[in-house]
Amino acid sequence: MAGVWPPARPVPPGRERGEEVRRRFAEEARAERPDLATLCLLVGAAADGTLDDAGTDAVDVRLDELAGQLPFRPGGPRSWARALAELLGGRLGFAGTPADYQRLESSLLHEVLRRRRGLPILLSVLWMEVARRAGAPVYGVALPGHFVVGFGSVEELGAGGGFGSGGEQVLADPFAGGRVLTGDDAELLVAGTTGAALDPAMLTPADPLEIVLRVLNNVRAWAAARPERSDVALWALELSLRLPAHPARLRYEYARTLVLRGEFLAGAEQLEAYAEVVGALDEAAADTVRAEARGARARLN
Repeated sequence: MAGVWPPARPVPPGRERGEEVRRRFAEEARAERPDLATLCLLVGAAADGTLDDAGTDAVDVRLDELAGQLPFRPGGPRSWARALAELLGGRLGFAGTPADYQRLESSLLHEVLRRRRGLPILLSVLWMEVARRAGAPVYGVALPGHFVVGFGSVEELGAGGGFGSGGEQVLADPFAGGRVLTGDDAELLVAGTTGAALDPAMLTPADPLEIVLRVLNNVRAWAAARPERSDVALWALELSLRLPAHPARLRYEYARTLVLRGEFLAGAEQLEAYAEVVGALDEAAADTVRAEARGARARLN
């Protein structure tokens, strides 16, 4: 099955294919209703040159197959959460381990589907896509430092429902095999990351574009710990910058990555463009960036 079973270390696509992936990513990100699975598979295609259209189609088929193994309308949010945990976490063994944070594949949806291992956010995307196809009221919940899945009516949440309320929002942790979380569990997850109390605002459904940016942030963090993989940092930044909304600071990071890779002219041009943006707020900071751009140009001699 082309594209679904890549080598252990994903090899990025060639220049022409890479640009096509970025174009399609930008197009999907600007759609009226961006498709989360499509965006995540395009992230995978940017990382892995063997993931072609046949491979992404095979992933969609497999997600449909998994959804078909769930019971038909098992009941309320808690029943849906337990059904997903029994299928994906129990029978199929999808979960995460600390070692998964050391692998780029843990941030690629097609690899998570193949390996049955991944980061919390990618396992959550898998849970969500399978559940959505089966008709479950499901969404992502971006707790600080740990992504989980929520089951329940979004309308009820907007009307004042919530975790432990009459609207019954049920949280599950796919990284732990789909374990259904109690209120104390959620409090501990947040306290362990931030040291603060759980804020109800943290339980609201995450937007697909916010999820994808968080996936790309994880890829950039993985690459930052491995300077020899600046190629990974570069494509993650190129995709991030094609999202309709992204932190302006990413333009600076992109420029510096180009310089790091020896693309001094392109890096200098990006630094100068970023300086123009920064100059509207902080001229001193803009001057510092312009000095970096001059330094990059000087390395061309």
